[in-house]
Amino acid sequence: MRLAGPLRAVAVLLLVGFIWVLASSILGGDSNSVVKHLFSEPKPRRYKCGLSAPCPQKHLAFRVVSGAANVIGPKICLEDKILVSRVNNNGYVESSWTQSFDTWAGDVTDLLKYLLPLQEGTLVFVASFDDPAQS
Repeated sequence: MRLAGPLRAVAVLLLVGFIWVLASSILGGDSNSVVKHLFSEPKPRRYKCGLSAPCPQKHLAFRVVSGAANVIGPKICLEDKILVSRVNNNGYVESSWTQSFDTWAGDVTDLLKYLLPLQEGTLVFVASFDDPAQS
């Protein structure tokens, strides 16, 4: 029975401390408080080009998304830099080494002239406004 008094005092002190921490964090206390971390939803991590995981060392992060007719334009991202994206129904090209080809009529001559001289090891990213295959 001798322990009942000190145990009550410890319980009261713990309760008062918890209420103090909770009240200070809710009312704008330290933004890095433990309570905020316990009750806040974790922010998703952002990786290069919106990928769901980071790339390993000595690898390039890239994302290629083709469009849907004239509704959604294509997008090419390399190392968190947008190379091609949709602007006013066209692909917006930031790099001089990027080309676009109209293969809708079936003539792929210009595309082949561009691709054939490329050397082995050259990275080629392809995105289209629509299905680039012929029926």
